[in-house]
Amino acid sequence: MGTKDIIHSLRVKHGLTQDDLAAKVYVTRQAVSRWENGETVPNPETLKKLSVLFNVSINTLLGSPRKLICQCCGMPLDDTVIGRNKDGSFSEDYCQWCYADGTFTYGNMDDLIEVCVRNMVSETVSEEQARAYLRSTLPQLDYWKRYEELGDHGEFEEFKQTLISEINDLHIEGMPKVEKLNALVGRYVNLTYRLPNGMNVQFLDDDTTYLGNQLEPVSGGGRCFGVLAGMDFILICTYAENGTDPELVLYKKR
Repeated sequence: MGTKDIIHSLRVKHGLTQDDLAAKVYVTRQAVSRWENGETVPNPETLKKLSVLFNVSINTLLGSPRKLICQCCGMPLDDTVIGRNKDGSFSEDYCQWCYADGTFTYGNMDDLIEVCVRNMVSETVSEEQARAYLRSTLPQLDYWKRYEELGDHGEFEEFKQTLISEINDLHIEGMPKVEKLNALVGRYVNLTYRLPNGMNVQFLDDDTTYLGNQLEPVSGGGRCFGVLAGMDFILICTYAENGTDPELVLYKKR
């Protein structure tokens, strides 16, 4: 679809009239009509407003003329995985795993490669092939080429280490020491826990990026430990294969 059809479709989907949409993005109804007739295209500032209003990227509003890839890890981007700036707007250069709320989550390329390799290995791609591909590809991406400019000089890595120390100081029985925390998007790890009072609860936001890891228990067995943390909490749970039968071990405010 072209921009005119996309704007019309999104407007109708959100139950807005042309007057409603015009008021929300501070233009005239005639301007909206011209967009939907294909006579004009919104200017850059208005595209930003439309992007926030409809929760889609500017690339999508323009009919996806560019093939977007994360400039940190190289994964293809669409609106479901694009990272967010501090103001909540889309960053069309990075995924949610590498960039969250205006913060880059990886400052060490080797750590990122270890995470990516686990997700790339398959029947047709060996670990060696995946690692070689990443070693050659990542240095060509904008984030790593401009790391001295874009990086935070280790501040986020220090925050990770602080979290790791806090988690290990809890001395959870049977759980090995946490060595690393990786970026995890909420909707993939937002398990539902049953409380003693019978209520079912979830603690995470599906669209937020957290730090966490999966750990095998010291004594072995079929249940893994799941560790998740944000700026203001630490969550530890156990679960069976594929996240089934989760049990909450600890939820602690920081």
